[in-house]
Amino acid sequence: MGLFELFSLPETYVSLMTLTFLEIVLGIDNIIFISILTARLPQAEREKGRILGLSIALIFRILLLLGISYIVGLVTPLITVFGFSFSGRDLILLGGGIFLIIKSTLEIHNKLEEEKENPETGKKSKFWNIILQIVVLDLVFSLDSVITAVGMVKHVEIMIVAVVLSMIVMILFAGKVSDFIHKHPTIKMLALSFLLMIGVLLVAESFHVEVPKGYVYFAMAFSFLVEMLNIKMRNKRNLEKKQQKISN
Repeated sequence: MGLFELFSLPETYVSLMTLTFLEIVLGIDNIIFISILTARLPQAEREKGRILGLSIALIFRILLLLGISYIVGLVTPLITVFGFSFSGRDLILLGGGIFLIIKSTLEIHNKLEEEKENPETGKKSKFWNIILQIVVLDLVFSLDSVITAVGMVKHVEIMIVAVVLSMIVMILFAGKVSDFIHKHPTIKMLALSFLLMIGVLLVAESFHVEVPKGYVYFAMAFSFLVEMLNIKMRNKRNLEKKQQKISN
């Protein structure tokens, strides 16, 4: 089927919209991680870091989609350790999960200890180090989204368009999410806790322990809603205190 003929079919756009929405939902944890990482960069470099990291990650995602036969082959068991069979996908999820757990734990420790960083120290190497982390973790997060795309849609062209659209949405909203997290320390701690939980889930998934993601996203949404109410309550209390000072 030709490209023009494919995109002249109504069902193509239904599949495209559905897959794009799922890609955006699956990319929420990615946006949070990117927001945490780029917060360590100087203010002037944060947007550049987000756009560059996500753009490089987009290229790798498209390459993954073009190598669909290889991606499908990643679910074939490679090694068996203590009765557990690990495929290429399992090993990637295990490595990514461990990295995410370590990274989140270190970030939480730094936050609790209130460690200050000098933005001028190792500025160039630090920038590319963060870009590398964004790309590596995006590839780990991409596995689920790419495998989901393969299971939902038969045509690679639709998958690529959906991934590009979802990545554009991520680029547009990553800055706002990053600024919001940076302004509210409690939200940053909550986001780090989410990432720690996602890291644990990735490790569990590599051992074939399936946890329905719907429960995870519901827990994240509920916790976020509660924290938003707390922020609103604190803002209201601070406003009342300021008004009392003015009246006195």
